[in-house]
Amino acid sequence: MKHAYITGVGNTAFGRLEGHSTLDLMAAAARQALDCAQLKRTGIDGVLCGYSTTMPHLMLSTLFCERFSLRPDYAHSVQLGGATGAAMLMLARELVQSGRCKNILVVAGENRLSGQTRDSSIQTLAQVGHADFEVPNGASVPAYYGLMASRYMHETGVTSQDLAEFAVLMRNNAIRHPDAHLTTPISIAEVLASKPIAEPLHLMDCCPISDGAMALIVSSQAPEGVRVRMAGAGQAHLHQHLTAMHDVMNCGAAVAAASAFRQAGLQVSDIDYLGIYDSFTITLLMLLEEIGFARRGQAANRLRQGDFAQQGVLPLNTHGGLLSFGHCGVAGGMAHAVEAWRQFAHQAGPRQVKTPTHAFIHADGGVMSSHVSLILSKEA
Repeated sequence: MKHAYITGVGNTAFGRLEGHSTLDLMAAAARQALDCAQLKRTGIDGVLCGYSTTMPHLMLSTLFCERFSLRPDYAHSVQLGGATGAAMLMLARELVQSGRCKNILVVAGENRLSGQTRDSSIQTLAQVGHADFEVPNGASVPAYYGLMASRYMHETGVTSQDLAEFAVLMRNNAIRHPDAHLTTPISIAEVLASKPIAEPLHLMDCCPISDGAMALIVSSQAPEGVRVRMAGAGQAHLHQHLTAMHDVMNCGAAVAAASAFRQAGLQVSDIDYLGIYDSFTITLLMLLEEIGFARRGQAANRLRQGDFAQQGVLPLNTHGGLLSFGHCGVAGGMAHAVEAWRQFAHQAGPRQVKTPTHAFIHADGGVMSSHVSLILSKEA
């Protein structure tokens, strides 16, 4: 079977980027990725494109190709909520391994902060709720996650301070990234004192809405420089709506992760870098514990011991994650994979960790609904 390699990455800054459309942002990130991979546009024979809530075009992938002067043999748009970016990378891997494509551009971006009103954004995102049983009751995405957090904290003994510790870690990481949205230092006390959003979640437990874009290139041929292979991938979809979630202790993350580990021939103990989805602090903590990077109720203890710090045994979201680097939709989740590649390539600047060998990337869509796990390995 052919291997699949990530050969180039690119991104815009995240934050409020006035005057830039979805296509503008995607094009900027794609140019960077092409330059990074030392490829010309004619070398791209596949394009996978994430959705945009500010440009809900029925054919966004080919719309982008027209704008970016691409004529691929394969083009596809993907929608899987926050898991979209990881799902596109998984699909790109399988298209390359099958021989269907040689170089696939995976791209997403959105002017979600400057391109739509707050009310429009809230209304759009709330639609992940059940149309009959959840949306009519006025719930928002933070409300769904607040309900889930309350149950998980009841089951495990996790506290609001435990959650706040992760918000502080992500902010400290983002401070070292020049493209991050939020870079003002915060303390645990400030997180706990921030505006209540949906009990038990405070404002700083929630990711910001951003403008931004990310792009990666997945190729069949190993590059001459750093060789980052997509060694394993897995998905799981146990429910769509919160009211259909059977067990907060088993949301599907462990199922997706187990599949990825089997494909890669690796175990949790082999991983030395983490890129874990963190739309809310509770998301990050629950995923770490369900997948097995911490025992139930103990993720914050691992953080306090320094395990998830930049020079710890499991550096976590060194770019600042969704919680501080920012969240513009699909591209927000893709940032975790882009950062992992830069760590492998020793291009992370002041965020650089010890040389990683195996990175675990995980994303979820909806309310811990759709899960995608990826394992990236650095070849000698």
